[in-house]
Parts: sequence; structure tokens; C-alpha cells
Amino acid sequence: MAALVTITLPDGSQRQVRAGTTGHDVAAEIGTGLAKAALAMRVDGELCDLKAPLTRDAAVAIVTAKDEADALELIRHDFAHVMAEAVQALYPGTQITFGPTTADGFYYDFAPKDRPFTEEDLPAIEDKMREIIRADKPLRREVWERADLIARWQRDGEAFKAEWAGELPEGEEISVYWSGDDWMDMCRGPHLPSTGKLDPDAFKLTKVAGAYWRGDADREMLSRIYGTAWRTKKELKAYLHRLEEAERRDHRKLGRELDLFHLQEEAQGSIFWHPKGYRMWLKLEQYMRNRQRQGGYHEIKTPQVLDSKFWRLSGHWDKFRENMFVVPDVVPSSDSDELHIDPDAKMMALKPMNCPAHVQVFKQGIKSYRDLPLRLSEFGCCHRNESHGGLHGLMRVRQMTQDDGHIFCREDQISQEAVTFCRLLEVVYGDLGFDDVAVKLATRPEVRAGEDDVWDRAEAGLSEALDAAGLAYEVAPGEGAFYGPKLEFHLRDAIGRSWQCGTLQLDFVMPQRLDAEYVGEDGAKHRPVMLHRAMLGSLERFLGILIEHYAGAMPMWLAPTQVVVATITDDAADYACEVAEAARNAGLEVDLDLRNEKINFKVREHSHQKVPAILVCGKREADSRTVNVRRFGAKDQTEMPLDQALKALAEEARTPGM
Repeated sequence: MAALVTITLPDGSQRQVRAGTTGHDVAAEIGTGLAKAALAMRVDGELCDLKAPLTRDAAVAIVTAKDEADALELIRHDFAHVMAEAVQALYPGTQITFGPTTADGFYYDFAPKDRPFTEEDLPAIEDKMREIIRADKPLRREVWERADLIARWQRDGEAFKAEWAGELPEGEEISVYWSGDDWMDMCRGPHLPSTGKLDPDAFKLTKVAGAYWRGDADREMLSRIYGTAWRTKKELKAYLHRLEEAERRDHRKLGRELDLFHLQEEAQGSIFWHPKGYRMWLKLEQYMRNRQRQGGYHEIKTPQVLDSKFWRLSGHWDKFRENMFVVPDVVPSSDSDELHIDPDAKMMALKPMNCPAHVQVFKQGIKSYRDLPLRLSEFGCCHRNESHGGLHGLMRVRQMTQDDGHIFCREDQISQEAVTFCRLLEVVYGDLGFDDVAVKLATRPEVRAGEDDVWDRAEAGLSEALDAAGLAYEVAPGEGAFYGPKLEFHLRDAIGRSWQCGTLQLDFVMPQRLDAEYVGEDGAKHRPVMLHRAMLGSLERFLGILIEHYAGAMPMWLAPTQVVVATITDDAADYACEVAEAARNAGLEVDLDLRNEKINFKVREHSHQKVPAILVCGKREADSRTVNVRRFGAKDQTEMPLDQALKALAEEARTPGM
């Protein structure tokens, strides 16, 4: 008689089943509905095939489509395999390589026999994939001996798979998955029970790109086909709509259309701000300056070029040097185009961050425990040598201005300072229009500075602060900075995308390395704790996020042009000039449109520029000292007394907190 094992279900109930019972058997015993919906199972937290046998006492949970994260991972993994099968069926001789999942879908790298794939090939591949899905082919796992599998791959002309199989660690179990009886791929799994568990209308192949085998530019160029996949057709449709919205809101497109900024080849990764864009920049900077002042910060300004010794001491030189612009301390000769560098010349660097410079400010003069916490802030211009291919409008640049800050405090002040920062952050994000904020606690990475007991204290300090602030959070293991754990604040924008912006990093290491100290109550010298913090991250990137969040229609207080005064007829020009002057005196950013054009043309043009308010002036308005107020996005217009209209608009345009 088969041995019995005890399984514990998510509701805490326990059942005894025969050893070898599968997850499908368990689901069927619970109910036919669950058996039909089951996709996989978790055994002691590990995701497994539904057909895997249960051989020991374990906690078992059946995974269905309602378990979104698990379901999407399984679905996208299976779509990648189905695509590979479809490609090989349509294009015999094509070799397969890898097919991982992505944040919104999957891709697979192929070595075509005759020619690289193009986007014209995608419709046929999609049709073949739907055929495989509707065939409801069972997905079956087998374990192979390494030598047998390598021989099979070599026999089938799968050189890439044979190479990879030969490099897997000795002793590692090697599994393959069959789709029906006629196609297989090497894979750890898990997979769905069959291809029919996929919705044939819930995926779309999106693009084709080139990719080197194993990311090595000296190896073969492959064809990479990307796809997106979801649980249902409805989810796919919603995702494609988000893509359309993202394209419509693209800050680079809006930057051109609204005349905010431009980029050009001669200044890779740096932004040319136009008058309207820079007005928006200054409004955001002034808002942040005011909020930080209210939060007890002292604003400072530090050099952009520093001796490399500071970066060596801080640890950035070893960790971050390839992303730094290194500058030899050399005065070039004016009579030669060649730069001769003295081997004894000091090496300088454009600062990629502000931390070591802020420590130098802290170190000036003797600091007492009574001086702590000391909160320093800077709109620091930093440079990072990002690759050309990684640059992306305002979102990824080489020159950036960070709303950087550092809090120097005692260890017993960590929790309160972190809570205070979180409270300030909530105010800032609320003012800027973001009320959906997720928090992550990123813990120690494998490569790090400092001893484990220091990391224990640092991680505990941030965790206690989050609890004290009443903030829900998730842990991101191994994603902390090399010198300390950090809090990450992720904003969700108007179309559901998540942006990591704010950060609070707890650092016991840098004050030690840069010899920062204060005199304690006991008269002895102590190391301060250093909290690295930013709310926006960089002004460039955050402005890009804001432009896309609002689709260019900025709230009144941030809008580069807040009001346009436009005439209907020439005989209202004098009154329009008076209205514009009164609006400027009320603190509004105003443009005056006296052109000899029809008013509908003017309104349409300024609406395309997403101006929040247009004040229309004709002879009737001049006689009655009123204005016709047209708001962006509204069909109606309102005639109001001039003073009343300007008072309402000025109040709306007032910067929050001022």
C-alpha cells in the first residue's frame, strides 16, 4: 500500500493523500470547478507543475488565473514556448535559444536558417501559435541525461542548445518539456498543463530586433521576437490602449509640440531648455526649495569637479567609475591640438552624485550632538556617463539636477527622521498629483560595504520607521545600495505605469570612510548616521514623468503659460493689453494674442498648446470690463467681471505651500 503524506491547504485544513498524488488530483478532490481552473500549484511556496507528484508532507496551494502574478508568469512562459514551436514549424532549420518572460510579455531568440525575421513575419507566426493553442497539446516534463540531451540537440542541428546543455552545472537535473509528442525545449519549468490553458486572443507579437547570442558582441547575431501576453483578451486590449496612451503622452513628442525643450547630437544626454520649459523647471524647483525649507533643510551648493580621492574613499571609484566623467587636472597647451597628460597629474571627476561633497560641508567646524539632525539639501548638477543607447529624452540623461539631500543624525534619531521624511514626501507627491505610492524596503546586496551587524541595524532602523509612519511596504531582497539599505517610493501615473522616484538610504559606511564625526553628550567623538534622500530623483526625469502624467496639460501652478489674453476684434486691443497687465500684476504667466485672426483659430491654437485659461476680449467685454473665460478641455465659456476672474485664476495658480 502506498505511503500517505499530509498536505496543508491555504485555509489551514489538512488532508492525507497517497504519495505520488498530483496537484491535479488534489484540485479534483476539492471540486470540479477548481480542477478546471487549476494552472499549477505551490508546494511549500515553490511554484510547480500541476502534474508533479507529492512525495512528502507539505503546504499545497492550487494556482488559478485569479493568482495574477503566478498566472502571468506561467502564461508568458508558455507563450514563449508556443512561439518557438510555431516558428520552427513555419521556418524549418531555425535554431532555438532562450525565451524568458518580461514585465509585460516574453521574447525568444532564434537563429534563422536563411534570413533574419522581420515584422512582416509576425502575422503568420501569430496564426500558427493560435493553431497550437487550440490543439490543446499536453505539456509534459521529462528528465534527460546530459550526454543524451546534447546528442539529441546535435542530431537536430540545435548548436546553441547543445552548447548551453554542455555548460549546465554538474549534478543539476536537466529537464525538457514536450508540447504534444512532436516538439520539445530544454526548460526548468514549471508550465501549464496544456497549451489550451492559454487564451488564443490574449497575446500579440509586437516587434523584431537583433540580439547577440548570450549578449556577447563577438558571437552570432540572432533574431529576437517580442510579444505581450495576458490572462484574457480584455487585459490585452487594456494594455494596448495603455501603449497608445503612452505614445500620445510621450514627453519627447510633447516637448517638441509645446516648445519646452529639445535634444541634439552635439550634446548627448543633455537638455536644451526653451523659455517655456525652463519656466516650468523654475516653478518646480522653487516649489521644492520652499517645501524643503519648511522641512528644516539648509540649502547648499557644492563643486561639480572633485579630486578622485573623495570617490576612492567613498567607494564610488571602484563601484561606479565606468559611469563617471574622469577629468585629468591638466591645462592643455594652446599651440597644439593634442592633449598631453602628465603621468603625475591628479585625476578629477565630474560628480555623479553629491554625497561626498555634502560630507565635506558637514566636516567644517566641530559638530555637537546638539547640532543633529543636520539636514542639507542641494539642487546639485551631476553627470553620469550613460551609454548612448541607454539615453531616453528626459528620462535617462547624462547631465541631471538632483533634488538631493543628506541628513546627518544620531542613531537614536533614525526612526523619527525617516518618519519626518515620509510625511514630507506624502505632501510633495500629493501636491504634484500622485496619490498612489508604493513603498519598498531594499535590503543588502551580495556585494556591499560594511559589516553584517551594521546592516542588521540599518535594515531594522528603516523597517521600524515604516511601521512608525504607518506605511505598508514590501521587501526587495538584495536591491539595496552597496553602502546601505534604502526605501524606494514608486509612483503610479495616470495610465497605471509605475515610476521609482523618491529614495531614503540609510548609511553607516560613508561617514566612517570620509571621517565625519560629532562630539556626543559624553564628550567623546562619534560617527553620525547619514540618510541620503531625494523626493523627485532628478528634475529632468520628474518633469518628463509630469508631462506624461498630465499629457502636457499641466496644473495651473506649473503651467509655463497660465493665461492667454486674446482679442476678437482690433478695437478691443487696448482693453486686452490692460487685462494682460492686470493678470501679470496678479502673479500670472501671461501671453497676449493681438493677431488679426479669427477668435476660433486663436482658441484652437492655444488649446493645442494646452494653455489652462484663455481670456477672450471683444468690444462688449471692453465696455462691461468683463472677460470671457475659456478653460482647457471645457466646451463652455463663462463671462466674468475682470477682477473676479483674475482673483480666481491667481488663487488657482498659487504654488502649493506658499
